[in-house]
Amino acid sequence: MRSLPSFCSNPTLSICAGTLPAGSGTSDFWRQRITGVAMTLLILPVIVVIMILLGRNQAGAAQILGSPLISLIMILFIISSAIHMKIGMQVVIEDYVQNEKLKLVTIMANNFFSIAVALAAIFAIFKLASGV
Repeated sequence: MRSLPSFCSNPTLSICAGTLPAGSGTSDFWRQRITGVAMTLLILPVIVVIMILLGRNQAGAAQILGSPLISLIMILFIISSAIHMKIGMQVVIEDYVQNEKLKLVTIMANNFFSIAVALAAIFAIFKLASGV
């Protein structure tokens, strides 16, 4: 009989019997924290850029986003937000979806959705920055 975690005092509990480390939890934990700190540091410059963009037409927005520093700040915020969103939703899916096949499908959909959102937003920044 394998040893159970210390919080499982009753070996007949099937929930406790399956609680062994999955291996990816620690890296996800730290990536979630790092992206949270990155977004915290980037949110003020992003809000300033958005406030500057308010009321501008496309040419004005293209001129402002044409600055490499402004585009870089926006792209870094988009990337960190997409990673943060992906990890957060994956944790919710892993915790609350019980069917393993459905869990796999929803995690795959979450990955594709996160990548699609990030790519669409980065494409929009590049398009506006290039003035097209």
